[in-house]
Amino acid sequence: MVRPAPFAASGALALVLAASPALAQTAVGEEPAPAQPGSRTTVYDSAFFAQFAPSNALDIVRRVPGFNLEQGNDEVRGFAGAAGNVVFNGARPSSKSDSLETILMRIPARRVIRVEVGPGDLYGSDYAGKSQVLNVILSAEGGIDGNVTLKAARIRAEPSTINLAAATGVTDYVEEGFDDLFALPSRTLVEHRDKVNVIHPHDPYLSASWGVEHAADRSFHLNGRYAPSTFKLFQTNRVTPVNGPVRDDRLIQDFKPTGYELGGDITRPLAGGALKLVALANRRDRETYDASFNRIAGETVGGFEQFSESRYDEAVGRVSWTRGALLGFAVETGGEVAYNRLENETSLFLLGPGGTRSQIDLPIDQAVVDELRTETYVNAGRALGPTLRLDGRLAYETSRLEVSGDAEAQRSLRFLKPSLTLDWNRKGGLHAQLIARRSVAQLNFFDFISNAELASDRVNGGNAQLQPQRSWEARLTLEHPILGRGQAKLEFGYDRVSKLQDRILTPEGFDAPGNLGTGTRRFVRVTLDAPLDSLGLKGVNFRTDNTFQKTRVRDPLSGAKRDWSGFWPSYDLYAELRRDVGKTAIGASIGDRDAITFFRTDETDSNFNNGPFVNVFAEYRPAPRTTLRVDLDNALDSTGNRRRFFFDPNRSAPEPFAEEYRSRANHLTLTFTLRRGFGGGGQKG
Repeated sequence: MVRPAPFAASGALALVLAASPALAQTAVGEEPAPAQPGSRTTVYDSAFFAQFAPSNALDIVRRVPGFNLEQGNDEVRGFAGAAGNVVFNGARPSSKSDSLETILMRIPARRVIRVEVGPGDLYGSDYAGKSQVLNVILSAEGGIDGNVTLKAARIRAEPSTINLAAATGVTDYVEEGFDDLFALPSRTLVEHRDKVNVIHPHDPYLSASWGVEHAADRSFHLNGRYAPSTFKLFQTNRVTPVNGPVRDDRLIQDFKPTGYELGGDITRPLAGGALKLVALANRRDRETYDASFNRIAGETVGGFEQFSESRYDEAVGRVSWTRGALLGFAVETGGEVAYNRLENETSLFLLGPGGTRSQIDLPIDQAVVDELRTETYVNAGRALGPTLRLDGRLAYETSRLEVSGDAEAQRSLRFLKPSLTLDWNRKGGLHAQLIARRSVAQLNFFDFISNAELASDRVNGGNAQLQPQRSWEARLTLEHPILGRGQAKLEFGYDRVSKLQDRILTPEGFDAPGNLGTGTRRFVRVTLDAPLDSLGLKGVNFRTDNTFQKTRVRDPLSGAKRDWSGFWPSYDLYAELRRDVGKTAIGASIGDRDAITFFRTDETDSNFNNGPFVNVFAEYRPAPRTTLRVDLDNALDSTGNRRRFFFDPNRSAPEPFAEEYRSRANHLTLTFTLRRGFGGGGQKG
């Protein structure tokens, strides 16, 4: 099963209640100037967003000109690499499992005083080297606020704040499509498959946080999260071979991942600065059942079953000290220690006539992975003039990793990670930033373990000798205001990566994650937010975000240069046109990207769409706190497609011997949304 990449899973009908903003109603074109000359930040106050009638902080963040939300990666071990690009009152959330979207969604828009966009060095070591970080400034007002989307509620009582959030996370949907298998080079049809996937992703969660904030250097936060998710897929597959009996195959996937997290932080003044302690523990349990059945006349004649159980534990402690002025420098120094452990057991069975089982011995199907990781760092920065600033960072990372079970491996890794950032703000609004840094990727512990992908009829070998890839990266970002309150941004990037993580052929003959040689990536990203009022189009806003890139690495099997495996499309395009006038808003968005390809040892696997993905919407706001919205998703009825070419014995063969083509469709989806706010200090509406 391949789900088309651009499709947003949603039900046919959604009913949502959400807190509506108590923002001052400002006429289009009357918003305050977004930036002050010479400032290192661009400031947008709450009135700037009034025309969009946001319900929560997430709605506001999505309308910040030139800003692209980065969620961060909660799979990264430790804190440093998990940061996104949003902070709250200048501080990073201490939770890892709650995504930025979740945190923003549960903050009512009425509590957002303003947002500030600035370079990452303003917000601490975790953001150093980021060209843009958004600081959401929240009010300290008391009373009771609500933000219910069937997801979140918020209660505040001075001087502490309690946040509660919950969601059902139900996004059931159905896919229909077909597969065709061809013999090459004649491209003769071998078999046709008609498939229907009924998919039930349920991601409920309950999270809570408690914060006490007296000042920037006197605060305390405690947070917890419980997420008992399930994922179920039921596939019917009518297989019609050119030669042979018709089959009614079945595919079943039943996954039960459950996550727990408890963490917090405390900040106190020390030696003219602020000392911050952070601690976090999380656990993720996962049980999976994966089965494919070949059936003729209702009887099982073959197939596979796979069972797996895993437990992942993480414990992190971190200490940092920050001082805004020390010998003319802004300084931050600190370190963290993280212990991580994965226990996994996988069992794969071959099914015979009548469903009889015989176990298949995978190369690494039982393993325990332990890692003790440390990172120490120091950041220092100062102004070199009224418009120029230099910031530097030096981090030292160590990792002691051990694999036991079906494979035995031990190694100790040490890395220096320097970074330099030159930031220039010219009067008139032009902002330029140049970054040079070294980064080291983290290993995915599941890459050490073997497993079967029954939906794709293939086995992934584990590789206990996998090494993290290392990169030298350069970024140049240029930003400039346009059309008053709009923003244009241009980013150029170059990466040179050693030990690039990709796919290799193991000695046992399996395709597995591994390290290739040196790879390169070049890209340019163009972001444009343009209010078109000055062009005579009142209330119309145009936004576009486009990336063009080229990746190269020498293939170990063919000897030729090729793209990197994975999500590295040569172009990724998005545009949105929206008009807000009075109580109504209408708009449309369109997105498209090039194919992405995975270069496995015996096949190439490409995913692409047959056309752009289009969404059309209309909103009506009969009162300041009430919004009615209708969305038509996938208005062009685009499909997601997949093409695989198979080689024997591997891709060193000059030509493939078979081709498989898959097509999946979610069809048009109509969604209705009702938002109604409450609270707000007696305001009407």
